[in-house]
Parts: sequence; C-alpha cells; structure tokens
Amino acid sequence: MTPDKILVTLTGLAAIAFIVWFFWLVKRPGVKAAVSSSGYQEAMVLVKGGYTPDIIVVEKGKPVRLNFLRTESAACSEMVLFPDFNKSAHLPEGETVPVELMPDKPGEFEFQCQMGMLRGKLVVEG
Repeated sequence: MTPDKILVTLTGLAAIAFIVWFFWLVKRPGVKAAVSSSGYQEAMVLVKGGYTPDIIVVEKGKPVRLNFLRTESAACSEMVLFPDFNKSAHLPEGETVPVELMPDKPGEFEFQCQMGMLRGKLVVEG
C-alpha cells in the first residue's frame, strides 16, 4: 500500500470510530425533574424536531408530571406515547399538555411519537 492509501484508510477509520463514539457510546446526563409544591416531580419538554430534554431523571414512587409544549406543525409530533405506562397524549401545537405518571419501579422507560421517529427516555432511580 502506498502512503497516501494508508493515510486515507486511517482517516476513514478514525472518522468511523468518532461517529460510533458520538452517536452510540457517549452517555448524556439526564435532566433531573424538579419537585413542585404539589409534590409532583415536574419537567418541561419542548417538542420541536425532537424532545428537549430527551432524558429526564425522576425518583421511584413519587408522581411525575411532564409538561409537553409542541412548537412545530409536523404530523409526527402530534402524539406522545409512554408504552410502559399505557399512557399517551395528543399534543396540539402551541399548547402545554401535562402527562402524569407514577413510576413504581426503577429502570429506563422510553417515550416516543406515534411513528417512533422522536424518542426520549424517562430514567427512574430507586
């Protein structure tokens, strides 16, 4: 192999390694839900091309209220589904919609749009 082919190969392998690390191996910290005066663990979730924040950390055994605000008109973001909690909510554009849950066991529970394109995670700590 010539030196230029070796350089191109090594550069390509480095780019692949970076992409794998960035998208699959980096663990992003979640946003800890704040406890409100009503006793709910609350977090505001912006729906615009995804969920922001997309990882929300809560405590087991305390009620959770996630307030979704959808600021886009894409059809995919019209619903949010919590399959592990048998919950779903319609998200009208420009309105804040609360979704209340009771996490009774620790773990990671995904939430998503009805098409599965927008995804988030509720992390319940024991």
